[in-house]
Amino acid sequence: MKKEAIEKVLHNKVNGEELKARLLASPEPRITLSFYKYHHIGNPQVLRDHLFIMWNRRGVLGRIYVSFEGINAQLSVPEEHWEAFKSDLETITFLQNIRLNIAVEDDGKSFFKLKVKVRKKIVADGLNDASFDVTNIGTHLNVEEFNRVTDDPQAIVIDMRNHYESEVGHFEKAWCPDVDTFREALPLVLKQLEDKKEKPIVMYCTGGIRCEKASAFLKHHDFKQVYQLEGGIIKYAQDAKAKGLKNKFIGKNFVFDERLGERISDEVIAHCHQCGALCDTHVNCTNQACNLLFIQCEECAKRMEGCCSEACVEVIHLPEEQRAEQRKHYDSGIRIFSKGRFKRLQTQE
Repeated sequence: MKKEAIEKVLHNKVNGEELKARLLASPEPRITLSFYKYHHIGNPQVLRDHLFIMWNRRGVLGRIYVSFEGINAQLSVPEEHWEAFKSDLETITFLQNIRLNIAVEDDGKSFFKLKVKVRKKIVADGLNDASFDVTNIGTHLNVEEFNRVTDDPQAIVIDMRNHYESEVGHFEKAWCPDVDTFREALPLVLKQLEDKKEKPIVMYCTGGIRCEKASAFLKHHDFKQVYQLEGGIIKYAQDAKAKGLKNKFIGKNFVFDERLGERISDEVIAHCHQCGALCDTHVNCTNQACNLLFIQCEECAKRMEGCCSEACVEVIHLPEEQRAEQRKHYDSGIRIFSKGRFKRLQTQE
């Protein structure tokens, strides 16, 4: 097979905007899910190509990272291919019987492209894995156990997510570190808890993957009672509802896809970054050369035309040629607000 033909099979060459338009117009029911698995993979590139071919033919969309240490996947699967998708997973030995975290709130529009990438790590943690036993993880807690352990007044509940995630939703009495990345959270947690090594430490994150590494990191540093929420917020919310148990999560669960969030409880605990009104809707700035992630209420979205600043409003009204020139210098990485930027986002009436 020619190289060009191989690339058509292994990579999606269709324009992203066109793919997004197709998905938004499609009535096809889809299931959003996530899963991860720490496992030594001898050749991540071979697995990456196999997964792309397998999932592309099923119409699967999503963002998947593969590395020597395992896989981290967030996917959208057509309902008609759901059983076939699960059967495909069973053909890969280390993915057999893997836990699939099904989205709590799903409109079927979570992803519009299939991206399978080889990375150094499936979650950027900044740790030297050779310096400690990454398999010596904390004790997993199911929904009943989590509620019981966190009822203990001595228990310290830690949100291992980034500040923009915990701002819109978190567990009762949780400490939410003011960090932009997981890499920043680990040394901060270690420093803040250095005199609390005998207390019960209960960690949670979206689906559980960050806590796998974080719990082993704390145990390496002699913490005695380290727990992690099995399946993260997603599994907890579904199990609490199914079993009629108290839901201790307040607000929204931030997700890294087109939805940007799924509601777990009715409470709204965040505020619009422009006017301060109660709001927990994350958006990306309409100016594609900015694309800042921030929280914006409906009134400000209308007044600011979906932009984060007056400067960006001006940009979106420029001729397309000038906007295209600005996009050439666009940083394709995730641009997020920081808590210290709140006043800068506020606009003058």
